[in-house]
Amino acid sequence: MEMKAAVMYGPNDIRVESVEKPACPRDGLILKIMAVGLCGSDIRNLTSDSRKGNYPFIYGHEIVGVVDEVGEEETKYQTGDRLFLFPGTYCMECEECISGHSENCSNKEVASLAGTGGFAQYVAVKGEKIRRGGIYEIPEDVSFEAASLGEPLTSVFACLENVKVEYPDVLVIIGAGPIGCFMAQLAKIRGAQKVIMIDLNDTRLEMAKQFGVDVTVNSSVEDPIEAVKRLTNGKGADKVISATPANATQTQSIHMVKKGGLVVFFGGVPKGSMTELDCNLIHYNNIWIKGHFGASYSQSKRAYQLAISPTFPTEKFITHILPLDKINEGIQLTKSGDAIKVVLHPWDIS
Repeated sequence: MEMKAAVMYGPNDIRVESVEKPACPRDGLILKIMAVGLCGSDIRNLTSDSRKGNYPFIYGHEIVGVVDEVGEEETKYQTGDRLFLFPGTYCMECEECISGHSENCSNKEVASLAGTGGFAQYVAVKGEKIRRGGIYEIPEDVSFEAASLGEPLTSVFACLENVKVEYPDVLVIIGAGPIGCFMAQLAKIRGAQKVIMIDLNDTRLEMAKQFGVDVTVNSSVEDPIEAVKRLTNGKGADKVISATPANATQTQSIHMVKKGGLVVFFGGVPKGSMTELDCNLIHYNNIWIKGHFGASYSQSKRAYQLAISPTFPTEKFITHILPLDKINEGIQLTKSGDAIKVVLHPWDIS
């Protein structure tokens, strides 16, 4: 039996075509994918030689759907169950997991379970993934689109919890993409007093205002460092998060934070690239720098619970729902800044 999938054959070469439907594992299940989010990391992978020539490949990790088939040895889930499939899986046995940093699980085989394959109509879920966890049921009154935000919200949730964003913080976020918008909204929920958003794109900045952003700064028009100093009476912000894939914003971020403040490097930058930092400024101003990636098991579950709760305005984040056939259009909408969050429907015919 065949299914439709968006298959990557190389950088910017994504073809929606028929491929073989995966077989159901004896101790697992087949999930019929009802919605899958288009993530910034997906776009980076799809537009670069992410697999070093090892193609074809199917990306997509913000997966929600309905159990379509269960293996004869699977007992936890039944056909028709609505599930959110978190891509990360943790062994809970290695030193990292035991110390509370399951986002850095060193068991690579376990960590890779059900991590991708979502740009398709079906995905197979192994029994080990079911046993290890990271699969959450979707309430009947929650849309598949809303549930799909449980994955991109996870790392943001963990970051703001780990650095204790709270009242009366003045927070600077560099990067008004989907992640930056999630950060702004969650920062306000956590009690931040002022959120300053910096970006090069006026369209993104304008859209960001609806997520609790108090002040926007277009860094192509004015010096963002001087702007932050002006907005903080010369002190600098309590916390600054660089949420872009650019080394330059990391360099700038330490000049925007107050003495004794905290800077977070959230966005991944090109592999092998180096960031220039004024180390005397870091030293004499007692600036702390933290790298952030992923979320612990506890944080991933609580982030999902927030995403599907009335507290979080999910509908404002999803600006475009497109059929899987239009994945390339979704990529362009996101890159241009015209979309905040694109969710794809594998079962729409266009």
